[in-house]
Amino acid sequence: MIIVLMFICICNAITERQVQSAVADGALTMSDLQGQLGVATCCGHCAETAAEYLPGGRYAGHIPAPELGALVVEAANDASVSVVMIEEIARRA
Repeated sequence: MIIVLMFICICNAITERQVQSAVADGALTMSDLQGQLGVATCCGHCAETAAEYLPGGRYAGHIPAPELGALVVEAANDASVSVVMIEEIARRA
């Protein structure tokens, strides 16, 4: 199954999944997100969107379920990508 990821912060390649995970792990403020992920530390255009995932925001607690057969495009900085790539290389060898 493939899941399409939305980037929240283009400057730092931070995905929606990473912001949701940080909030689930206890991030309560924009300062928390900046400290944990680096979101909104460059140009700042993502600050408003990132804040919507914090408690009280529009997307707080919202974790979209992937549709069956959906295309997944992992972010380059997701830890799971290297594991999948290593497994795929091992299978091909």
